[in-house]
Amino acid sequence: MRRPLLVVVGVLTAVGLSATACGSSPAATTTTSGGASTTTAASTGSSTTAASGSAPALPAVHGASDLQHEPSIAAGSAPAPTQLETKDLVAGTGTVATMSSTVKVQYVGANYATGKDFDASWTDSGPIPFSLSQVVPGFAQGITGMKVGGRREIVIPPALGYGAAGNGPVGPNETLVFVVDLLAVQ
Repeated sequence: MRRPLLVVVGVLTAVGLSATACGSSPAATTTTSGGASTTTAASTGSSTTAASGSAPALPAVHGASDLQHEPSIAAGSAPAPTQLETKDLVAGTGTVATMSSTVKVQYVGANYATGKDFDASWTDSGPIPFSLSQVVPGFAQGITGMKVGGRREIVIPPALGYGAAGNGPVGPNETLVFVVDLLAVQ
């Protein structure tokens, strides 16, 4: 049985890897929506919008808009993104998640290169609540700004995920892909 995301993150904390050690301050975050990408610099909050094709293509998600069923993630194309990438697959209309939020999500996580699932609340534990301060930086940053009712694809480079150490089913320096449904914000 695979361990839920929070258990895997808890093991990371136990061996001394903090959010800072994993690179919690990215140079930029790119959000893709409607054929354009927006890059926001973390230090300044400034944004730039680029034409379609300038941001890396994200892996295909089968069942992307069906919130009643677990989506499946295809393998990504090389090279993998080196910064956090997000794409809203379904736009939510509810409360917005912030970095200090406790959220309830349904998710699937896969290896970017292979598309092989390593964790899924759909099959392991069902929707789970957690504080965004308890997870790897890329997962928290990828959920921040989502609205309840939305589904988002999040590509997390190793520096914002499990890094060179890896953890459990995640190998060293793996780029990760999550599809996250935001069910509630507290």
